Amino acid sequence: MKILIVLPILIPFITGIILILTWKYRPIQRWLSTVSTIALLVTGLSLLAFVRQNGIQAVQIGNWPAPFGITLVADLLSAIMVVLAGLMGVSVAIYSLSNIDSERESFGYYPLFHILLMGICGSFLTGDLFNLFVWFEVMLISSFVLLALGGEKAQLEGGIKYVTLNLISSAIFLAAVGLLYGLVGTLNMADLAIQLRESNQPGLVTTLAALFLIAFGLKAAMFPLFFWLPASYHTPPAAVSAIFSGLLTKVGVYTLIRVFTLLFVQDIGYTHTTILLVASGLTMLSGVLGAAAQNEFRRILSFHIVSQIGYMIMGLALYTPLALAGSIFYIIHHIIVKTNLFLISGVVHRLRGTYQLKRLGGLYRFYPGLGLLFLIPAFSLAGIPPLSGFWAKFVLIRAGLETDHYAIVATALIVSLLTVFSMTKIWAEVFWKAEPEPQEDQVEQNQPDNNLLYLILPIVILATITVIIGLFSEPFFELARDAARQLLNPAEYIDAVRPVLGG
Repeated sequence: MKILIVLPILIPFITGIILILTWKYRPIQRWLSTVSTIALLVTGLSLLAFVRQNGIQAVQIGNWPAPFGITLVADLLSAIMVVLAGLMGVSVAIYSLSNIDSERESFGYYPLFHILLMGICGSFLTGDLFNLFVWFEVMLISSFVLLALGGEKAQLEGGIKYVTLNLISSAIFLAAVGLLYGLVGTLNMADLAIQLRESNQPGLVTTLAALFLIAFGLKAAMFPLFFWLPASYHTPPAAVSAIFSGLLTKVGVYTLIRVFTLLFVQDIGYTHTTILLVASGLTMLSGVLGAAAQNEFRRILSFHIVSQIGYMIMGLALYTPLALAGSIFYIIHHIIVKTNLFLISGVVHRLRGTYQLKRLGGLYRFYPGLGLLFLIPAFSLAGIPPLSGFWAKFVLIRAGLETDHYAIVATALIVSLLTVFSMTKIWAEVFWKAEPEPQEDQVEQNQPDNNLLYLILPIVILATITVIIGLFSEPFFELARDAARQLLNPAEYIDAVRPVLGG
């Protein structure tokens, strides 16, 4: 069953190659893309079930002895993230059947989409820092081309900002990797966990932790390193925005959780409960205040990505079993909800030809079902019970109260109220207010659109999952709590890799 660890990388990789070979056969590309993402989801679910039953799994590629070879490791957290990557892949692949135009298809949208999924899954499953850097670069290259695909002015402007800041992040990451290798002579994460605990240079280790925090904080759009995200995520087609919003920043959050539970735990009082906790509160506030000032559908959602990243980092900063479980539960909730909101924004654009709130209105009159589908992820994002977002925030707030961190708890509650304001603003402007007079360049379409099925189906699926997680939250929280227990017990991770290490 070790093949299950490799398949989430192989499936999108082989699919990308086949899609390049079938470049001129667009119908084949579309359906092959969808089938491949379904296979990725099934593989992710199988991997999660296997890891939960049998514990953390590790495999050494090419039989090279660790720590010199390429190690892949699947624990509960990485398996959960692979499942979410597969679910978002399926949703966006179906959505793309109607959302992506033939011109972008001809420029290689489908191969790029699967190479992006390969980079994401590789980041979740890698067991060493250098290959994490490699997977980051795979994601960066494919995501940059997807962002700029079509060559529109706004896309190119957003793409330049996106790639510039991410290249800086990659340079910092590579420098930190080099310094870390010079210090301990290994980049295998399990080996690093042992070596760093035995290091007699704690000051240097803390400095390296700060470098990794900057590099991964840029990837995660953490304060004050977030400004590239709202400048770029609103520019491509909705399908691209959705996969970016759901997964790319979460790779940054995942790596923060991974290295600050496995590697850099020598000075928790400084790195976690000081730097990370302050950064999480400022990330929440800056994101939600930025969202409140916007009047464009996807820019509001982009700033809210930043805001919600703060909640995920909050659990890591508090560094208790309950808090980490809250972070993992929040990641599960947010990936589903945020992807869904971007998909809904694309439907609104299809119906009215604009994302500007002032030029929208009256959609509830013609499409009440779409309005209700919007309310589910919007209320969940705001933390309204009994949806998934309420339980995610409840767990984090309880963890904050148990550790007497009242300032971050107050910040989280205030940000939740401001999130309600932003979601209500979208509802009032897009769905509830009277329909404005159409502009010359605005689409006026109140007649049925047969292609809307491909757009609505993934929205319905994700909204249903959001409701299920909210109403039946216990098994999902138990899964998150088990994953948190593994993270707080690095010996289990090390022991899983140790047979691969040969001792």
